[in-house]
Amino acid sequence: MLTPTSTYRLQLGPGLTFADAAALVPYLASLGVGAVYTSPLLAAMPGSEHGYDVADPRRVSEVLGGQPGLRALVAAVREHGLALVVDIVPNHLGVADPQANPAWWDALQHGPSSRFARWFDITDWPLRLPVLADSADALAEVRVDGEVLRYYERSFPLAPGTAGGNAAQVHEAQHYRLVSWRADVGYRRFFAVSELAALRVEDPEVFAATHGEVLRWVAQGDVDGLRVDHPDGLTDPAGYLDRLRSHAPDAWIVVEKILEPGEELPRSWPVAGTTGYDALAEVDGVLVDPAGEATLTALDTELTGVHTDWAQLVHDCKRDVATGMLGAELRRLAALVPPTLDISPVTEALAEVLACFPVYRSYLPEDGVEHLDQALAAAAQRRPDLGVTLAALAPRLRDPRDELAIRFQQTSGAVMAKAVEDTAYYRWTRFVALNEVGGDPARFGLELAAFHTAAAHREQTAPRGMTTLSTHDTKRSADVRARLAVLAELPGWWAEAVREFTRLARAAGASVPDPALGHLLWQTVVGAWPLPPERLHAYLSKAMREARTHTSWTDPNEPFESALHALADAAVEDPALRSAVAQVAARIIPPGRSNSLSAVLVQLMMPGVPDTYQGGELWDLSLVDPDNRRPVDFTLRAELLARIDSGWLPEVDDSGAAKLLVVSRALRARREHPERFTGYIPLRATGPAARHAVAFGRNRVVAVATRLPVGLAARGGWGQTALALPEGSWTDALTGFSTSQSVPLAELLTRYPVALLLAD
Repeated sequence: MLTPTSTYRLQLGPGLTFADAAALVPYLASLGVGAVYTSPLLAAMPGSEHGYDVADPRRVSEVLGGQPGLRALVAAVREHGLALVVDIVPNHLGVADPQANPAWWDALQHGPSSRFARWFDITDWPLRLPVLADSADALAEVRVDGEVLRYYERSFPLAPGTAGGNAAQVHEAQHYRLVSWRADVGYRRFFAVSELAALRVEDPEVFAATHGEVLRWVAQGDVDGLRVDHPDGLTDPAGYLDRLRSHAPDAWIVVEKILEPGEELPRSWPVAGTTGYDALAEVDGVLVDPAGEATLTALDTELTGVHTDWAQLVHDCKRDVATGMLGAELRRLAALVPPTLDISPVTEALAEVLACFPVYRSYLPEDGVEHLDQALAAAAQRRPDLGVTLAALAPRLRDPRDELAIRFQQTSGAVMAKAVEDTAYYRWTRFVALNEVGGDPARFGLELAAFHTAAAHREQTAPRGMTTLSTHDTKRSADVRARLAVLAELPGWWAEAVREFTRLARAAGASVPDPALGHLLWQTVVGAWPLPPERLHAYLSKAMREARTHTSWTDPNEPFESALHALADAAVEDPALRSAVAQVAARIIPPGRSNSLSAVLVQLMMPGVPDTYQGGELWDLSLVDPDNRRPVDFTLRAELLARIDSGWLPEVDDSGAAKLLVVSRALRARREHPERFTGYIPLRATGPAARHAVAFGRNRVVAVATRLPVGLAARGGWGQTALALPEGSWTDALTGFSTSQSVPLAELLTRYPVALLLAD
């Protein structure tokens, strides 16, 4: 089985086509990349910027360049000796524009008799399509136009022989009903997104039809690896992955699986590992000072007036999501319970178990029974009034053949994702550097010993799994998080800065309409400074609507949103406040860059297959999508790399070239000496600043990085701190510094806060 030495993620779309990607391959090869790793390549919904709303899985995207464009990309990749890894989306198809999805169109037109009806997880006919405006007379805008039914710009097929009569009569004759966009739907969705309809890939015929094109690429040797999007939404993830592996026996396969702290990927899955959010949390954690927790917690309590209990917040958000935006899925579960149990307590009981579920989902019968038992016990403790109902539901929820258990497993993952990643992360803003996918904001930092234990465990359990720092789904880029990590070393100073920001904002006539979101704003501004107003406003709109404390996507609160946007305007436009923000940013930027270099070196050297997100080889201060899909200046990156290759040792400055130096040398070492990246040996420094060094050895490779740089500077630097190296002679691939055995860190880390030592 091929395992790439590394991957480089490209977000393809109208602005980055196959031709554009092919033109980048020489640069990526020079950078040291092992594999080009792309977003989905199949035909997506018209206007799609990301490709996850696949409309027709049987053909490659014409927007990206069609088959000729794909062939050209494959040829470029092969010419430079690289591999190609492709993202696939087995869980759902895009249905926002029915005409763009031939299978969905046919299912709407012919109903249950359509050969495509079995593709989709449809429970009720006629199918309810939530597209109408929220008004009593919305149907009056529906009209018949030849063989289609039109509602403004949307078109829907007419069943054969039903075109006669007025629009209301024709509508009633269809296999679907147009209903309010707030109404329940009759099909399983991706989370709460009605424009993404779930697929039944557990059906061999559906699997073959929806995977045939991608697997053809694999079979003919064009694609070497697959990244599987959201397997938790599938009816049977293990069965799906077994089938995928049988059709792609030699492919490198990783899954987008979010593991909660301490959770393991099911060992029976025939995959290399996850897409690396667990590694991200470990790298971030070791760069955060646990000593800052108490002060930042006190600041959060001071700002909000309450002491937030993270576990309780997660529970409450999950219950809110289960009974609110995913209420249709909850009612669907309850409907599977016979009427011998009153429907109200059943719904309540299922909602409580979902709210108490400690991980995304279970995988019965092999994995996750203990998580289900834990959730049932917690639900019974919280709601003793539901004890009888919970006891009656328990056997069915444990039975992997029971449809209730199958549907519950699919629903629990959606509830967790929407409640934690897309709600709680925006509500608890104590220290948002930790509010990242796959992380645990309640776990404030990671001590050195714990980091080494986790890395060694990865080498034992998933040495070929992916590691990452930034993805298309991260809430903020690795460099923003690295800069914000500095605040954990300066918690008291930061608290005073927040108070000053608030005072200056008030003086400028801008109030803080919500203290938690206000704290999110301040952290965002300094973490991504300098931040153009349009990017800041776009981010805040998403953040406050995801939080859903005062406004939401479905019910925008314009006065509240205007007040928060006014605060943002003051932060970047009011002279006094802007100056204060700039001064704070100026203090944390240098140690933040030290953290960035440490994070990227550790991630690139640790066990696993490292991914670099597009553009991340220079400083990247991106926020949540779509901000992280902005165009990347690859010409600049290629020019800087050429200068480095000519002997230039850049300063750690605004150019970001120092990061490019680290990334290129690390990636090249992996590609040129893959045999060296095995094993894991923690290396511990000795001396007064020993806790500030993160160091480990592989096979004739040593990585050395700096942690907690503010504290290191406060103690006067490395002083007499030294690092004992494995036997042999060593050369730093970054600077050319040579050493052997014990090396003073003050000498090794003179120019950069990191070193990549290769055995001579």
